Amino acid sequence: MSEVITIGLDIAKNVFHAHGADAGGQMIFSRRLTRAKLLDFFAAQPACLVAMEACGGAHHWARQLTQFGHSVRLIPPAYVKPFVKRQKNDAVDAEAICEAAQRPGMRFVAVKTEEQQASGMVFRTRDLMVRQRTQLINALRGHLAEYGWIAPKGKMHMNLLAGLLDDDEMASTLPPAARAMLKVMTNHLERIDEQIADLDREIARRAREDDTARRLMTIPGIGPVTAAAILSLAPPIETFAKGRDFAAWLGLTPLQHSTGGKPKLGSISKMGDRTIRRLLIIGGSSMVRQACRFGAPAGSWLESMLARKPRMLVSVALANKMARIVWALLTRHEDFKAPALVAA
Repeated sequence: MSEVITIGLDIAKNVFHAHGADAGGQMIFSRRLTRAKLLDFFAAQPACLVAMEACGGAHHWARQLTQFGHSVRLIPPAYVKPFVKRQKNDAVDAEAICEAAQRPGMRFVAVKTEEQQASGMVFRTRDLMVRQRTQLINALRGHLAEYGWIAPKGKMHMNLLAGLLDDDEMASTLPPAARAMLKVMTNHLERIDEQIADLDREIARRAREDDTARRLMTIPGIGPVTAAAILSLAPPIETFAKGRDFAAWLGLTPLQHSTGGKPKLGSISKMGDRTIRRLLIIGGSSMVRQACRFGAPAGSWLESMLARKPRMLVSVALANKMARIVWALLTRHEDFKAPALVAA
């Protein structure tokens, strides 16, 4: 009987499916497994390549299976889909994963450690809090507008509305039920602001204690949040052969619709990690805003771009440039040097 070389594992909450193949790609077994029996099954298998989709729980199972001597590879689900034949079920998905893992040009996702996932949770939690804060602000503005209370856009103007609600004379113009519900929302908004501030302090502390994060913060437009996010959420920088590959992974390169030798580029692809991409664009927008207000350095790339292109386009282009600088600093283990200093 041929030896199993590759196992494609379709994971779920309680029911799993394993598809084993030999060196020639021929199926050796296709077996349904429960969660309780999964580790026992792989403990009895000879060391081989185990492939899974990079979805929920994949990094946990990858760490578990590595302890049995298996080599684990995680594949983005979008790269597995073309190998699914006709109908979709657990057995077909496991076979598609096994077949995709055997392709020489397949791209894989680096397995994260528990500490890396824990650091990533800090940013996921902060994003959740920020979204909830935005929802509360929009709800407050919408409800108060029904009673003729209007405030300019922006979080900083919520203090104005909250102060009016605390004024008994002003609040008396609102129905009692409305005052009670609006007070609940303002109190909840204050608690979320405190939680976001605590998370920002935790992120800043982590950044200060890490030498690589401090090196990244020497890049203009990158602060503690962005530096810590890059180290927690991005794969090992050695994965990328050059800075353009890292920028493309972040989705900061144009989306191509080229055919027949005729290049046709669209907007950015947005195919990578959206948290890092958003933070880099926010940093680029901040630099563009400062350049528009106080002027960009004479003869600089930023000055020439602002003279020819819209501000938002320049912000995204600057984020792309920052991503390539990040790759260069991480691969060379150096601090950022401004172009003027380098020329001097």
